[in-house]
Amino acid sequence: METGRCLEVNNLRTWFHTPEGVVKAVDGVSFHIEEGETLALVGESGCGKTITSLSLLRLLPETAELKADRILLNGRDVTQIDKTEARLLRGSQISMIFQEPMTSLNPVYRIEKQLGEVFRLHHPGISREEVASRSVEMLRKVGVPNPKERLKAYPHQLSGGLRQRVMIAISLASNPRLVIADEPTTALDVTIQAQVLEMMKGLREKYNTSMLMITHDLGIVAEICDEVSVIYAGRVIEHGTLEDIFENTRHPYTEGLFNSLPNLEDRQAQLKPIKGLMPDPSNLPKGCAFCPRCDYAMEICKTEKPQRVYRNETHYVECHLYNKDNIQEGKVGRR
Repeated sequence: METGRCLEVNNLRTWFHTPEGVVKAVDGVSFHIEEGETLALVGESGCGKTITSLSLLRLLPETAELKADRILLNGRDVTQIDKTEARLLRGSQISMIFQEPMTSLNPVYRIEKQLGEVFRLHHPGISREEVASRSVEMLRKVGVPNPKERLKAYPHQLSGGLRQRVMIAISLASNPRLVIADEPTTALDVTIQAQVLEMMKGLREKYNTSMLMITHDLGIVAEICDEVSVIYAGRVIEHGTLEDIFENTRHPYTEGLFNSLPNLEDRQAQLKPIKGLMPDPSNLPKGCAFCPRCDYAMEICKTEKPQRVYRNETHYVECHLYNKDNIQEGKVGRR
C-alpha cells in the first residue's frame, strides 16, 4: 500500500442470494483514493454505486455475500473485522452522507440527540456539557445559522438544505479519514446545491478528508472531484483523472452519459439519451454488459467480456474497441 493512500479496494464482489438466483450487484470493482482526494463513482441508477459504498461500511443485509481480495482503509482490511469493530470504525474512520436527509434523520428525535450520539459513541465518558459544546461548534462549521436553536429542532422543522447540513455535520463529527457522499445534493434546489458543494469543498481542504462522491451528475463531478470511476452493471468500465474522462472519453457508455447532457452553447440541440435499460444483474449478458445498448457493438462483444486496456498510467477502459486487433484494423472511429 502506498504512503498517503486512504482507501484501496481490490476486486470487490457483493452478491445477493435470492429465490430467483444470484444477483451480482457488484462484480469485481477496484479503485483507490489518496489522502485528501475525491473520487467520483458515476453511473445510472441500479449500476452498483450505493451497494459499493454500503459494502465498504459493512452495512449489508444477511442475504448479501461480500468478497474482496482486500479492502484497506488506512492500512486495515475491513473485510477481516467483526460487527463490533465495524460499528466503531463507522464514524471514527469512515462515514456516510446519505441521499435523502429526511429519511436518514430520525423524525422523532431532536437534532441534539442525533448529533450528540456520535460524540457519546466515540468518546465514552464525555460530559453532557462537552457534547452540547461540540454539537454547537459542529453545526457552526457546516454553516447552520443559530446552531443552539437548531439543536432543539426536529428534522421536519428544518429546510432541506439545513437537514443536509446536519447530515454532513453528523458525518464529520468524529473527523473521519474518509467520507462517502451518496447523491448528497439530489433533493436540493440548484442554489442550495451550489452552497452545499462549496461548503463540502471547503471542509475537505481544511481537514484533508478523503471523499467518495457517488453521483450521476457530471456537473458535480467537474466541480469537486479529482478522479472518476464510471461504473456499469457492477463493474468499473472506465477510470481516469478528471481530464482523462472529460477530455479523452473512451468507453461508449461514458460517451453516452456526456451526450445525455444539455448543450448550453446550442439550446436547440436535442438530447441523445442512451437507448435501452440497465441489464438485470441476475441475468447479465454473456459478453460485455453494455453490448445490447452500444452503437459500436461487434460480434466479439456478445460472447467475450472485454479486458482492461490502459491509455496511460491513470486512464483505463474495459472495451473491445481498444484491444490491439481492432485498433490496428481501424475500427475505432472515435476520439
